[in-house]
Amino acid sequence: MTINQYAIIGLGRFGVSVARRLHEAGQQVLGIDINEERVEDAELYVTHAVVADTTEEKALTSIGIGNFDCVIVAIGNDMQSSILTVSLLKELGIKKIIAKALGKRHGQVLDKVGADWIIYPERDMGERVANQLLSPNMLNYIELSKDYSIEEIMIPPKMANKNLRDLDLRAKYNVSVIAIVRGVDIIISPSPEQLIEQEDILVMIGHRKDIAQFSNIE
Repeated sequence: MTINQYAIIGLGRFGVSVARRLHEAGQQVLGIDINEERVEDAELYVTHAVVADTTEEKALTSIGIGNFDCVIVAIGNDMQSSILTVSLLKELGIKKIIAKALGKRHGQVLDKVGADWIIYPERDMGERVANQLLSPNMLNYIELSKDYSIEEIMIPPKMANKNLRDLDLRAKYNVSVIAIVRGVDIIISPSPEQLIEQEDILVMIGHRKDIAQFSNIE
């Protein structure tokens, strides 16, 4: 597994949840917040944690922010600090900047000052919940773009004990299987002769509408 270096600015609920997941995956994570108490609370979920005002260029350079592969700006309700931080990160040459937006206008400004990926936590979480309610066989998904995604789908019972060639999912449903999760094992790029078992989970890529149609098969 490739280990990358991430810096997360803003250690509120959203920032800590991102930090925890990255840290659990074995990545190097630096947590940054202007609030000392939040930094102390987050120390269990990061590799290092520091108190710093990221609206000041000197503070960013002193912690070596330029060495990080990706910086996530998860500042809570201070829109001005969020925008100033993203702008400074862009000026300092950070390759990938992900920023949390409080709303549409905030997101538009973040985009203009240099954020590479804007996240709307409430909207994105709402979409995830709605998608899982609408498609009960869907376990997880990664949005690749507005229209395409990668999703984990529990197989319909009637497809068990058949191979991928016979199921012909690409022709019938316009989706592709890129991996199969079988217990603790993962079968990457399964062959057409691969037999699908009852408890298998299919990792699929395709148009969101096509995958949604497939995930609702009984």
